[in-house]
Amino acid sequence: MKGRIPDHIVETVLSRVNIVEVVSEFIPLKRAGRNFRALCPFHQEKTPSFMVSTDKQIYHCFGCGAGGNVFNFLMQFERIEFPEAVEILAKKAGVVIPESLSYDTKESSGINAQLQKACETAASFYENNLSVPCGTQAREYLLKRGIPQEAIKAFRMGFAVEKWDALINHLRSKGINLSLMEKAGLVVPKEGGGYYDRFRNRIIFPILDVKARVIGFGARVLDKTLPKYINSPETPLYIKGKNLYGLWLSKDVIRDLDAAVVVEGYLDFISAFQQGVRNVVASSGTALTAEQARLIKRYTHNVVMVYDGDASGQIATIRALDIFIEEDMQVRVVSLPEGQDPDLFIRKNGIECFRALILKAQPLFDYKMSVLKSRYDAKEIEGKEKICSEMLSTIQKFRRPVVKSEYFKKLAQELKVKEEALLQEAKLFHTGGKERGLAASPAVVAQKSIHSVEQFLIKLMLEEDAIIAELKDKLEPDDFLDERTAKIVTLMFDCIAQGKGIEPSKLLTHLGDAEATRLLCESTFLPDINIENREKILADCVQRLKAKKLTFKRQCLQEEIKAAQEKGDEERLHKLIAEFDTLIKTRRGTG
Repeated sequence: MKGRIPDHIVETVLSRVNIVEVVSEFIPLKRAGRNFRALCPFHQEKTPSFMVSTDKQIYHCFGCGAGGNVFNFLMQFERIEFPEAVEILAKKAGVVIPESLSYDTKESSGINAQLQKACETAASFYENNLSVPCGTQAREYLLKRGIPQEAIKAFRMGFAVEKWDALINHLRSKGINLSLMEKAGLVVPKEGGGYYDRFRNRIIFPILDVKARVIGFGARVLDKTLPKYINSPETPLYIKGKNLYGLWLSKDVIRDLDAAVVVEGYLDFISAFQQGVRNVVASSGTALTAEQARLIKRYTHNVVMVYDGDASGQIATIRALDIFIEEDMQVRVVSLPEGQDPDLFIRKNGIECFRALILKAQPLFDYKMSVLKSRYDAKEIEGKEKICSEMLSTIQKFRRPVVKSEYFKKLAQELKVKEEALLQEAKLFHTGGKERGLAASPAVVAQKSIHSVEQFLIKLMLEEDAIIAELKDKLEPDDFLDERTAKIVTLMFDCIAQGKGIEPSKLLTHLGDAEATRLLCESTFLPDINIENREKILADCVQRLKAKKLTFKRQCLQEEIKAAQEKGDEERLHKLIAEFDTLIKTRRGTG
């Protein structure tokens, strides 16, 4: 495929670059036996838990779970894509990548580059409109909103005139065709043929990606016309839920301060940023998504939410809290006066008052409890039940048992109920699905944590290729219940079948799964295993794994039989019972 760096070049770069040398250029490493240790650069810690292996050429943090090979490290530390990481390390290693395959060439060709050029040309057109007589009203509006000329220039703000074809004519003069304009979301097709400008008589906020490239636009009216804002539609360049407004300006400050202030709208961001709160981003008026949370997570694990003080702002904040928790991020919340957004608050009270609110931001538990208590009567049984249900759904998203335990205690105190009752109620949430009161399915239970036998075998296979070849004749990847393990084993079996050796750093370039990557790296750093009776131990592991798989299948069949009975599906019920009987006989034969 044109533009793709071939595997043999990637592997050559890997073989010539030493991960210890690369990592030590960014953080100080200290020797720890055969490995090296440091404070993790990807989360705050006082005791070093970040390990780098010279032998395996990988790294792993036992604190936050970050891990991978030298490409992964550079991508995560410098916030770049894989092809760019390969090119940087190729230059360091003296490996020549053909010009036709280079990252820059790939980016400057194809539809995305053409769309980006169209968006950039449109942004320049809108910027110019704001600086000439036709933009006078828009300039005056922005000045009244407290946005000076230097801020207008810094944020590349513009103006779309009140004409149906002003942008169309300009882009045509630059050699950009209508089809490309439509794909970029700049024009709208008319019924019966033709096109017209999407944005008219509106202030324009160009949306830039983290590399400061224009990918879309937001547009605001100058009066009280509805809708107040319209945005670019989703295009190959711009997916709203995967971008954050202003991140191209604030990302380095967010990383330096190790905290991000998340607001909702364009003007919220601009008001805060241009007055000195530089670690701010905006979700662009949309409910915050998991992709946006992960984007923030590249730069910090600490977030302060500052959404509007109305009911819709509270709902959006509560939804975002759960997303941040699921991403294992620390989040606090600022409660604005009802009817105010960050922009209005800053204009009325000043930036120092806004800073003070950020410093006094509530912990997520306190914020959500205060919102729920304002909606439900915590003194009534029904109110307690509703508050309990909402709070438990959040508490259950925390990964660490100690944190969960403390929040159970706090919730019990707030609601004046017994902690044992909350723990019993919490069991109803272990469903793996949306319905409460159902037992967790075996498939969900199997994914909770990796079985010790599975991780033991992964460690052995990483140590010795002969073990992989031996197990390949006795096991199938689907004999491993954990999906992460199954992916790793599949990749190992494929490598052995192709006559390739097993090197963790090379496996990681093909794994393509964050959780499986974490597991492989963690397994690599487990203590070495000294096997005196290898054949017996391997045979025992295989038998235990197969027995566990049969137990898993039996549990699944029992669930399906129960469901068929409840539905009265006699035909399926008979089929499942026959399958269950066969499975029991198989189990006896292997027991």
